[in-house]
Amino acid sequence: MLSIYSKKQKWKLGLFVAAITIVGVSLWYTNTLVNKIAADERKKVKLWADAIQKKVNLVKYTNELFDKIKIDERKKVELWAEATRQLSQDLSDYGFVLKVVADNTTVPVILTDEHGTPITSRNLDPEKENDKTYLKLQMQAMKSVQEPIEINIYKGKKNLLYYKDSKLFSELKHVLDDLIKSFISEVAVNSASVPVIYTDSTKSTVIAYGNIDSIKIQDEVFLKNKLASMESQNTPIEVQFGDGNKSYIFYQESTLLTQLKYYPWVMFGIIGLFLLVAYLLFSTARKVEQNQVWVGMAKETAHQLGTPLSSLMAWLEYLKSKGLDAETSSEIEKDVKRLETITERFSKIGSVPKLDTTDVIAVMNDAVNYMKLRTSKNVSFTINAGNEKEIFAQMNIPLFEWVIENLIRNAVDAMTGNGSITITISDQIQYVYIDLTDTGKGISKSKYKTIFEPGYTTKQRGWGLGLSLTKRIIENYHSGKIFVKGSEMDKGTTFRIVLNKI
Repeated sequence: MLSIYSKKQKWKLGLFVAAITIVGVSLWYTNTLVNKIAADERKKVKLWADAIQKKVNLVKYTNELFDKIKIDERKKVELWAEATRQLSQDLSDYGFVLKVVADNTTVPVILTDEHGTPITSRNLDPEKENDKTYLKLQMQAMKSVQEPIEINIYKGKKNLLYYKDSKLFSELKHVLDDLIKSFISEVAVNSASVPVIYTDSTKSTVIAYGNIDSIKIQDEVFLKNKLASMESQNTPIEVQFGDGNKSYIFYQESTLLTQLKYYPWVMFGIIGLFLLVAYLLFSTARKVEQNQVWVGMAKETAHQLGTPLSSLMAWLEYLKSKGLDAETSSEIEKDVKRLETITERFSKIGSVPKLDTTDVIAVMNDAVNYMKLRTSKNVSFTINAGNEKEIFAQMNIPLFEWVIENLIRNAVDAMTGNGSITITISDQIQYVYIDLTDTGKGISKSKYKTIFEPGYTTKQRGWGLGLSLTKRIIENYHSGKIFVKGSEMDKGTTFRIVLNKI
C-alpha cells in the first residue's frame, strides 16, 4: 500500500510540474506578445510626441511671422503719419510724400485734429467714410487696440492718427487663432490615445485634456499626482507660441499599454484560479467517490457479519444447554458481543450517528481494558485525568471506542509489542483534549497529514484504512479534530483528539 501511495504522490508531483510548465510557457509566450505590442505602442506614442513637437515649432514660427507682419504694419502707419506731417508743412517737393500716402492700401487709418474731429480716413468702408457716427465707432475700436500716434505739425498743433490691423492681417490672425485652437484640440483628442494634459506655464492650470476621467481631473489632489506621474514617465513638451508665455503638454503611456503590462499577471491569476477550481472539483469528486466506497464496504461488511454472528449466538445457546462450563461460556459470550459491536459500528458508517453526553474517562477505561487483555504484557497502559473523576463530552460510544482501538493497535505495532501507552484527558472550557502517547519509532514531520490518507500504511499486510477511518469518525461524525501533536524519531508519537463538550 505504501508503494501505491508513493506512486500516487509521484503522479501528483508530475501533474503539478506539467501544469507549472504549461503555465510558464503560456506566460512566456503571452509576455513576448505583450512586449511586442507594448513596443509598437511606445513607438506610436513617440511618433505622436515628435509630431506634436514639430507642430509646436510650426505654430511658433507662424506666430513669430505674424508678429513681424504686425511690426511692419506699425511701421507703415508711422511712415504714413510722417508723410501726413510733412504734407502739412511747407515743402517744395510733395511727390515722395504723396506717394507714401497713396501706397497705403491695406491699413485702416483715421486722421483727426487734436480734439478728435476726423479730418480724413483711408481703407475703411467707402460708403461710410463721411458718416461721423461710423468714424467715431471706428476710432473707439482702434483706440481699444492701439494708442493713436501723435503727429506734431507746427506751432504746437497736433494731429492724431488712429489705426488698426489691416483686413488681411486680421484674417491671417484669425487663421492663426484657429490653428492654435486646432492644435490644442488635437493634443487633447490624439490619435495615439494617450492620456494627456495641456497646462499653462505654472503647470497647475489645465487648458485642455484628453483620455482622462472628466470628474477625477477636477480633484486637485488627483491632478497633482497625475501630473507628477506623467512627468516621471515622460518629459513634458514645452510649447511657446512667441508671446513670451510657455505652456506644457504632459502625457503618459496609453491605457491599452498600461493594461498590456498587467495582462500576463491577469492571465496567471485566471489560469491559477482555473487550476484551483479544477483541483477542488476533482478533489471533491474523489472524496465523494471515497465516501461511496466507504459506505458500501461498511454496509456490506455489516451484512456479511450478520449471518455468521446469528449462527454463533445460536451455537452458544446450544453449548450452554449441553453443559458448557461457565468460564468458557462467559469468554465466548464476550467475543460474540464484541462481534455485535463491530457489526453495529460498520452499520453506522454512512448514516448520521447519535451523539450523547458521555463520561470520557469511563469510556476510555472500558476501551483500554478490552485492548489490554488482547495486547502483549510488555505494553503498559496509563490513563491520566488529573483530579477529575468524570469528564463529559459529546460522543457515540461504539464509534469512539473504535477510534481508541485503532490508535492503540497502531501504537502497539509502532513499539513492536514492547513499550508504554499514556492517555491524558484534560477538561477545557469548551472542549475535551485526549492525548495518546506511545514510545514507538515515531513519525517524520512530513508524514503528519499523509498518515490519515486512505491507503497509506507501512505494514506488509493491511489496507491502510485505520487512521483514515479514525479521522472520518472524529471529524465527520463527532465534529471534532484529530492530528499528530508531536513526534520524535525512535522516541514516540502523540496523537491529540479534540471533542466538543456541548
